[in-house]
Amino acid sequence: MSDAELPQNPTELADFGRLELIARRLVEGVMMGRHRSPFKGSSVEFVEHRDYYPGDEIRHIDWRAYGKTGRYYVKQFEDETNLRAHLLVDVSGSMSYAGRHVSKFQYARMLAASLAWLLLSQRDSVGMVTFDSKIREQIRPSSNRDTFRRITEILEATTPGADSGMADVLESILPTIRRRSLLILISDCFDDVERLCKVLQRCRHDRHEVILFRIAAPEEEEFPFDRPTQFRNLENLDDRLLVDPARLRKEYLRQYNAFAATLKKECGAIGVDSRRLLTSEPLQLGLGHWLAERMASQTGRR
Repeated sequence: MSDAELPQNPTELADFGRLELIARRLVEGVMMGRHRSPFKGSSVEFVEHRDYYPGDEIRHIDWRAYGKTGRYYVKQFEDETNLRAHLLVDVSGSMSYAGRHVSKFQYARMLAASLAWLLLSQRDSVGMVTFDSKIREQIRPSSNRDTFRRITEILEATTPGADSGMADVLESILPTIRRRSLLILISDCFDDVERLCKVLQRCRHDRHEVILFRIAAPEEEEFPFDRPTQFRNLENLDDRLLVDPARLRKEYLRQYNAFAATLKKECGAIGVDSRRLLTSEPLQLGLGHWLAERMASQTGRR
């Protein structure tokens, strides 16, 4: 099967083969013709100033410091060999929702595996945490290719389960991340938005780059139900409620849209790169558009 024949429909894509194969083929497709890393430069950290000496490159002079002191100082950087990335994948009960399409978790794990393969292909270090109300599995960042196999095996063996607890999990793992890293969160973000954003702000304060992929099902955004329906709490299966969707739709959409808008606004305010991905949309397109925008923004900053 050629790259052009990789299924566009997420449900068919999930049935294409093992997760390892799907991730490799997805990355090959979206990165075709792109030779620059979408993550390059994230691992270069400013360390300190030192006096300028003849022979130093002028581009490294800190002109702001010169304006304040009248002396030439050069910025020194720590150029690390590997970017360290942590994939944080939500496996709480709400991620099992599928509607008419692939489940949010199936979509999330294809995305996580693809990002893992992309990072490892660039010789970067990648690790993963799966979580619901607590950490379920944890792989420390490594650039070893065996890491990819371990990540895909865990994702394939995982079944979404308990309540969500993204804010709690982030708070628990932050102290263990002692060096600047790239944190990639993959979740539906059904958590206390105010508390979640406070923890994300802490991540940014600790100099971590944060990328948030919010996975959503079309039914959650459209609420297309039109007859009495029994809704089940996927994080507590004994919790069921029979409702008239027509009476509930207006208030549900108001609250859902407020949640989505607040999360996006707060992420923008604290410098978190956030992106919503729908389970009905081809993952190739969503991932490809995001990577293209990321590389374009990096070029613009140079």
